[in-house]
Amino acid sequence: MTLQPRIEHKTSTCPHDCPSVCALEVEIVDGTTVGRVRGSSRHSYTAGVVCAKVARYAERIHHPDRLTHPLIRTGPKGSGAFAQVGWDEALDRVADAFRAAEAAHGPEAVWPYYYAGTMGLVMRDGINRLRHAKGYSGQLSTICTQLAWAGYVAGTGRLTGVDPREIADSDCVVIWGTNPVHTQVNLMTHAQSARKARGATIVAVDIYDNPTMRQADLALLVRPGTDAALACAAMHVIFRDGLADRDYLARYTDCPDDLEAHLRSRDPVWAAAITGLAVEEIERFAHLVGRTKNTFFRLGYGFSRSRNGAASMHAALSIPAVTGAWRHRGGGAFHSNSGMFGIDKRLIEGLDATRPGTRMLDQSQIGRVLTGDAEALRGGPPVTALLIQNTNPVSVAPEQELVKRGFAREDLFVCVHEQFMTETARMADIVLPATMFLEHDDLYTGGGQQHVQLGLARLPAPAECRSNHDVIVALAARLGAEHPGFAMTPREIVDATLQASGYGPLAAMEDQNFVDAQAPFERAHFLDGFGHPDGRFRFRPDWTGTRIVQDGPRGPASGMPELPDYWEAPLAAATPEHPFRLATSPARNFLNSSFNETPTSLAKERHPTVMIHPDDAAPLGIGEGAWVRLSNHRGAVTLRATLFPGLRRGVLIAESIWPNDAYPDGRGINTLTGADAPAPLGGAAFHDNHVAIGALPG
Repeated sequence: MTLQPRIEHKTSTCPHDCPSVCALEVEIVDGTTVGRVRGSSRHSYTAGVVCAKVARYAERIHHPDRLTHPLIRTGPKGSGAFAQVGWDEALDRVADAFRAAEAAHGPEAVWPYYYAGTMGLVMRDGINRLRHAKGYSGQLSTICTQLAWAGYVAGTGRLTGVDPREIADSDCVVIWGTNPVHTQVNLMTHAQSARKARGATIVAVDIYDNPTMRQADLALLVRPGTDAALACAAMHVIFRDGLADRDYLARYTDCPDDLEAHLRSRDPVWAAAITGLAVEEIERFAHLVGRTKNTFFRLGYGFSRSRNGAASMHAALSIPAVTGAWRHRGGGAFHSNSGMFGIDKRLIEGLDATRPGTRMLDQSQIGRVLTGDAEALRGGPPVTALLIQNTNPVSVAPEQELVKRGFAREDLFVCVHEQFMTETARMADIVLPATMFLEHDDLYTGGGQQHVQLGLARLPAPAECRSNHDVIVALAARLGAEHPGFAMTPREIVDATLQASGYGPLAAMEDQNFVDAQAPFERAHFLDGFGHPDGRFRFRPDWTGTRIVQDGPRGPASGMPELPDYWEAPLAAATPEHPFRLATSPARNFLNSSFNETPTSLAKERHPTVMIHPDDAAPLGIGEGAWVRLSNHRGAVTLRATLFPGLRRGVLIAESIWPNDAYPDGRGINTLTGADAPAPLGGAAFHDNHVAIGALPG
């Protein structure tokens, strides 16, 4: 008799670096294996939908190449030569190396380095508890959100916005600076539902004809970094044609008369020359959003990828303030709710153990830090020991050649806690095997929605894998670091954090797995006042005074626009030597460097390519599938060309992030990206690069 498998359906939360933070229903087969993964139909934002990457998560969690034992390097750095070692020996070696670094140069010579390979608060941010308890170098987490957050908060004063479920009440949905078909499928589902149910018009603004643009009713194809010109021209038309909400402007904004006067010279003809759009397209967009008061502006992280992104975000965000869309259900704007949840992270991060004056190093500038750049080191000692969790900087960080050079230092000790043998893990002295999200307890907040969610352990961890929390606790014991969080389990930390944050005990949330934290309508729409002291939306932002969750290194804010405007100065403009603008947009089947080890994702993406307009390719002798070299002052990358008419002339798109070894010379796309700190609060402008392109023989 054949026994049927025992299938249980368990709740969880997707841990990956995506605004949707999907609530999940996971099939657990015989208590040990993942079956199908679905979006939770009980969750009002996830609404039963999940991306294809996560739906096939069994490929990832049961991958044969997953790390399952601690390893010690036995050959040259980067050679991939490792031997299996026990946990105690591995942790002892890490602790010895950290003590030696501290003895030679002080505690700031140790740099715990992390990011969002998991978005779980305990497993992502717990590394900071060790950092604070020991006085190790701090981290400015600039690599993703800085520019967009700064531009949004400069206008609203608070990092919150309209309930994204209100898209169901919208008659126009503007998707600007994000490609949700690739990166947050739930957003596209809500927009399409509004179109089907009430005839809502979907507008997409982007720099290439991606799947989101192809599903839009109005697709506005702009040159990279020119979003603010479109925004200003749209507001010009709205004022000119009597579509501005004068009452709202008077009650809720700081200087509407100054804005109107400023915009008189920013007409559609001016913007067309900058953006590449036709005057008629700009006029149509302006009339659509001006007349449709319940227009929902969904503003994405594409704004964070250009050096003028903060100013561009602020300009786009100003449109609903001019139209008065904020006062209407289904109208207004949304970027992130990351400022809404009020999570008390003292226990998770050890915020009560911080040491004033500890230097803060910019994570985006890890290449400069590790190669001894005095400015990047903030005048402090060299970094001689790294602990890395949840990130793969040798692949994903900008200025890749500097990053590689830094990791190759013989005097640098590196411990990497990882799920796979990534490029960064190959450069390590000690590699520790990490759990995945179904193998540990954690807590999540939905930056792109409004729920606090649980992700509890549903499977045993394979072999010798240990969680981030377990590793931090074990190192703390060896290093003499003290904090109450080191004596608690992840579940206990989640429970205590929920109660300290006003969400009640974990047990009360466990059955549902999430709680809706959405603010009331008046608060979400800023009808009780914007987040500035005067309660008004700021058309004239205080760029030097803007603060977000974590400030980065402050860029040259003195040159930023006084009022919404196209700010060209900081962009990596085309030059005769480097006549093309390159953007490294996200591939549909990868998420940063996650999923680029799974067979289906690899098969669907095939190999690294760069999109080039046929009219640009022809005079360069570049045909479909030809090998080409992209180059600038930072280095060169070899990959295949694909001819693609759906972008502006002079623009190149390389969807990423592929592993470095997917390129013939081992140099990944971030060889070409820069780590300079844009205004006002730093960041990493991954879509703002100038390059040359040339065909290779054969």
